[in-house]
Amino acid sequence: MQKMAWFKLLSLAFILSMFLAACSGQNSTSEEKQSNENDAAIDDKKPVNGGDLIIGTTGSPTLFNPLFSNDAVSSDVETLIFEGLVGSNKEDLSPTTDALAESVEESEDGLTYTVTLKEGIKFHDGEDLTADDIVFTYNIPLSDDYDGPRKSYFEALESVEKVDERTVKFHMKEVDAQFHTVGLTFGILPEHILKDVPVAELGEHEFNTKNPIGTGPFTFSEWKDGQYVKVEAFEDYYQGRPHLDSITLKIVPDANAMLTQLQNGDIDFWDGVPPTDIEMVKSFQDQIGIKIEEGLSLQYEFFAGNLRNDLFKEKEVRQAITHAIDRETIVKEILEGHGEVAHTPESPLSWAYNEDVKKFEYGPEKAKKMLADAGWKPGEDGILEKDGKKFSFEIKTNQGNKVREDTAILLQEQLKEVGIEAKPKIVEYSSLIADLAPGVWNFDAIVLGWALGTDPDPSGIFHTKEIEKGLNFSGYSNPDLDTLMDQQLREKDAEKRKELIGEIQASLAEDQPYTFLYYPIKFRAVPAEMQGYEFHPKHAIYKPHQWWLDKQ
Repeated sequence: MQKMAWFKLLSLAFILSMFLAACSGQNSTSEEKQSNENDAAIDDKKPVNGGDLIIGTTGSPTLFNPLFSNDAVSSDVETLIFEGLVGSNKEDLSPTTDALAESVEESEDGLTYTVTLKEGIKFHDGEDLTADDIVFTYNIPLSDDYDGPRKSYFEALESVEKVDERTVKFHMKEVDAQFHTVGLTFGILPEHILKDVPVAELGEHEFNTKNPIGTGPFTFSEWKDGQYVKVEAFEDYYQGRPHLDSITLKIVPDANAMLTQLQNGDIDFWDGVPPTDIEMVKSFQDQIGIKIEEGLSLQYEFFAGNLRNDLFKEKEVRQAITHAIDRETIVKEILEGHGEVAHTPESPLSWAYNEDVKKFEYGPEKAKKMLADAGWKPGEDGILEKDGKKFSFEIKTNQGNKVREDTAILLQEQLKEVGIEAKPKIVEYSSLIADLAPGVWNFDAIVLGWALGTDPDPSGIFHTKEIEKGLNFSGYSNPDLDTLMDQQLREKDAEKRKELIGEIQASLAEDQPYTFLYYPIKFRAVPAEMQGYEFHPKHAIYKPHQWWLDKQ
């Protein structure tokens, strides 16, 4: 098995550190002793309250309701305002009870989950969280009137029962392998505020934009569309008042402007520093007082055509497009080596990752032959034609993501070599998300990325049932894979489920509904004085109530 480059580097660093430790024997230099003493002093410091943190983000949110939002920026804000029943371990992504649930018990047959809430949890308006709020929240996606993007996560759920004020039971129609790790993570909504709102109107309700109220560590303060979202410390948070007074997500659509604002101290935290800028940021990090946190991100980037468009309907044409794209060059030149070519829609961090799938290596001549075999012939201007139609389309991606912008331009150059005209179009983030909305699908092709869930279930993106109202905006449909995707969700045995998911990944790699581009290394610039921060491969905002600024 070929190990990824960064794993090699990490292994080498570990071996080297062990070698140096062995050579040093029992004697420590005075410098080492001083360093150890300093580390201990830092560990002994107690968190202090106060301070405001400004996080830079290139995209604008859309709304703040975990059952209705479908973009990463809104999700970041929701992480601050709302909390689910279970959390996520940053090492192995397993579910944890460091959220609202004191305990979660699963029946032997996998058809009942009994959840006991922690005591003393309050909503931001002072009302107590009770089992009624859990029942209310989970009945929303069970309603026939629910039109949000999360319905498929609750298809196996039959009902939610209140046992007492702190206990609920989830009754399943059938086994759902992702329910514990995904289904129980959605933020809980307040029944006392929303109980009289019809489910059909909830997605457009002003609660989602004017005054979202949850049980999370921070309370909603203000949203200036296109400028910033501000939240403030919740004094009665059940895990203790957050140490920071406030967090502001400042919207800076242009990556160059973001870099300037970081250097000038106008933002303190940047999740997703472009690899092309990382050396520059490191060059001034000490001067402005920041540090770089990095690690493999739980995501992949992709190119996808709208499969409703005749240009992309044939599997062989999609395969040819992938052969025409030099993904190694994308990783080497645009990511500057900080990533790995992707061949399947799952992260190497996942326990279900299958690396034994068909790989479409770079080969423009092979791409040309496949396209010719599919009936595409060069026109007078060199652009391929078939039945009087040119192989010409627009590639949309979001403004402010320099890597995606550069990738779209490089794709234009590489596809031109095989006779395909691809025209990059850079659009504002929220506009792009709106173009991908169910029933809208206003795109020819896109360059985008998926922040993956902690469970490896691929059906939320690729199942046919997700086309009409879900996240399958490309319109991909494979009935045989639909059956496999349904089957793996009903499988309790982890090894058998892994085999099924591996089959699905292999079939998706063959079908190429997307050209899977790369798995990125994530760089986050955070204040050097910030303590309590833990790097999570999925969540930039992870346990924010623990963050504090060491001003000493």
